[in-house]
Amino acid sequence: MSDRSGHEGRPRVTFSPDAFEALVGECDANLRLVEQTFGVKLVGHGGQLKVQGESIPVQSCCNFLEEIARLVEGGFHLRTRDVAQACRLVRESPGLSLRDHFLRDGVRGRGQRIVRPRTAKQRDYLDALDRNDVIFAIGPAGTGKTYLAVAAAIQALGSSQVRRILLCRPAVEAGERLGFLPGDLAQKVDPYLRPLYDALFDIWQGERANKMIEEGSVEVAPLAFMRGRTLNHSFIILDEAQNTTPEQMKMFLTRIGEGSKAIVTGDITQTDLPEGRVSGLIHAREVVRGLKGIAFIHFDQRDVVRHELVQRIVKAYEEVEDGRTPERGGP
Repeated sequence: MSDRSGHEGRPRVTFSPDAFEALVGECDANLRLVEQTFGVKLVGHGGQLKVQGESIPVQSCCNFLEEIARLVEGGFHLRTRDVAQACRLVRESPGLSLRDHFLRDGVRGRGQRIVRPRTAKQRDYLDALDRNDVIFAIGPAGTGKTYLAVAAAIQALGSSQVRRILLCRPAVEAGERLGFLPGDLAQKVDPYLRPLYDALFDIWQGERANKMIEEGSVEVAPLAFMRGRTLNHSFIILDEAQNTTPEQMKMFLTRIGEGSKAIVTGDITQTDLPEGRVSGLIHAREVVRGLKGIAFIHFDQRDVVRHELVQRIVKAYEEVEDGRTPERGGP
């Protein structure tokens, strides 16, 4: 697989043709990314990569490439985007095992495709869900908070760990404008619930999602509809929780019944509450932190898995909010 001496004394790593193609990427894009990550020069030819540079970076890069080669030899189907993900993981968590990250089980619904965590923090998110009944996932848009929550809920329903899924959001941003929207109540609130439907249908492809909604195994509703209910043997997701009031958050958390799990997601930097109102998500972070069975996962711009530009946008806003001048440029 690898030869640390190589031709002309240069370290090299050998790959299968398919793995080599994925590793190189379109127009050598992945090679440039690996070079930037380790500060080395890569020369690819005939399924081999020669690594040139200073001794320590070269050794680190060879270790990285050899671990990827072992993944492929173990049956992992390497895709181009996996290489970029691996580089990100190495930068964020240098001691992380790529094998452990890529080969550990993801989450899946009944017969549906596997959804795998794409950052170390996303893996922590799923691990926390295994150990706790209530998870607060706080961070910017694009970090997979809601998407992974829906995937975990589908898996729990598919494996009969729960009997139903409830997806809810506050309609705070509608405010008094709600009454001016056309249609009945369901049609008025539907736009505010649409992101939950999007995640559900993307993971649970085909007519399966519609059927489960019709049967009542999956319910998508405004947060106000949770009042007065006791939710047993359910997987409950409260999305956009930064738009709850402390009273609404307390109401939601006290709905959780026997055999249930709940995930609360939100971005505390983007609230639509009236000026002067305290966010229920921020309040809950102070009230219930440290209670047994409850975990908090905080994401940041490094966990954004949408377009790379979204990462830079989130970082720029964070820098302005911290009183710093945003860095310009970038790839």
